[in-house]
Amino acid sequence: MILKIAQIVISILLATAILLQQRGTGLSSAFGGEGSIYRTKRGLEKSLHILTIILAAIFLAVALLNILY
Repeated sequence: MILKIAQIVISILLATAILLQQRGTGLSSAFGGEGSIYRTKRGLEKSLHILTIILAAIFLAVALLNILY
């Protein structure tokens, strides 16, 4: 029961972290607009990226534990 609640909480945090990341402005980047310039992540954007990776790994581990137990 605790693992299922943990998985729900982690999934909400993961979805929030993904939605907070910005990928260009509006739909212009989807149609070949100004989204083709490569730039490095800095500051809060880099921390959010790392947090997203960590949350995804934790979510995967909790999901596997849910299957086993």
